[in-house]
Amino acid sequence: MKLTIEEAWILLNNSRGLARDDYWIEHSICVGKSAGIIAKALHLDADYATTLGYIHDIGKRFDWKQSHVITGYEYIKKLGYSNEYANVCLTHSYLNNDINCVAGGTPNVNSENYNFKKEFIENYEYTIYDKIINLCDLMCTNVVNTLDKRLIDLIIRKGVHENTKYHIEESYKLKKYFDDLLGYNLYDLFPEIKENL
Repeated sequence: MKLTIEEAWILLNNSRGLARDDYWIEHSICVGKSAGIIAKALHLDADYATTLGYIHDIGKRFDWKQSHVITGYEYIKKLGYSNEYANVCLTHSYLNNDINCVAGGTPNVNSENYNFKKEFIENYEYTIYDKIINLCDLMCTNVVNTLDKRLIDLIIRKGVHENTKYHIEESYKLKKYFDDLLGYNLYDLFPEIKENL
């Protein structure tokens, strides 16, 4: 079943007040809008990209930790939406088809869903839309930032771990991938980024 922007917006707004705070909702709105802008510039489906951005963190209505990727994945599947919508809940945190390429340290190998997540991420073929959400998740707080500023924000909040250097390197490779596709610096799509420095 297809998930529309309007339905994704309702899912977000119906989640207000359910988690420890609503900051993740403002972040998700920023990711969705930014994803739509990048998709439009690449002549892709901007509405679809926006929808994926809106729901990527929907699991945070239930769980604030790394396992929000599983709770979001399961929630979207339970609602009956197509796998592509559930998948973005799971893939948005992990770059390079690697469960260890994530902010905040490598996942706990003893966690309940570790094996499922590892196998899924390693075998999943990331679409251009998944990669857009990866990048926008790395650029957005509740506003669009440079990758530099956002990565520093993540380090301040989540600390430096054994995989931090790897995650940062892959984050910059992802931005370069989109710069190359566009033929210019994708920051040019976001004039407000200078105000957020």
